[in-house]
Amino acid sequence: MAKKYRPLVELQNLDKTTTMTKTPEIILASTSPRRKQLLEQIDLSFEIIPSSVHEDFSISLEPEQFAMHYAQAKAENVALQHPGSLVIGADTIVVFDGKILGKPKDENDSFNMLSMLSGQTHKVVTGVSIQWKNNNINDTFFETTYVTFTRFDSNAINCYIETYHPFDKAGRYGIQDSFSVYVKKIEGDFYNVITLGTHDLGGGDVDFINGDEVIFDGTDWQRKPYAGALIEYD
Repeated sequence: MAKKYRPLVELQNLDKTTTMTKTPEIILASTSPRRKQLLEQIDLSFEIIPSSVHEDFSISLEPEQFAMHYAQAKAENVALQHPGSLVIGADTIVVFDGKILGKPKDENDSFNMLSMLSGQTHKVVTGVSIQWKNNNINDTFFETTYVTFTRFDSNAINCYIETYHPFDKAGRYGIQDSFSVYVKKIEGDFYNVITLGTHDLGGGDVDFINGDEVIFDGTDWQRKPYAGALIEYD
């Protein structure tokens, strides 16, 4: 079924085509330098207010539900304090053989996880939550990308760990750095592996406003059926 939506990036340009006098402040509820870079890449103006929520990998949830649960929790944590802003929360996990691989505890943990991924295919799941309390927008979704590695030996792993110290990365690697030479195949959104699929925010198939137009009437924001040309994707 086709979905109808207005891309997130359009929210900051609505005043160019309507009589609105202001646009919403966008907040990224994350200190991830990679997410910051990706939002800047699609020309979003935003500020960073980190969430105080931390993942508990002992909870029993399927990987996709886990990523969405924490993306929503992070966005909610900040959105409750800033109800007039549009808040983006995200959570990225690496999944191999049905098991969620979190961030490494130490170098040994990082080594073991990378050894496990050598020559194998794993999936990267990013949950994203977009919340705007004053306009009853609360939409959470996920994106999955499959990554296949060539085989790499212990020397390559040790060299990578010593050089990049990838302890803040889910799955213990960064696809945007030198470890990219071991990537044999990617199925899905490359930017999702970096931690945030930009097409979901800037023009993908996300129906987070459900075909409504967000309009400022001079006093308050209102959700109304979008009167312009809707973009449709199968």
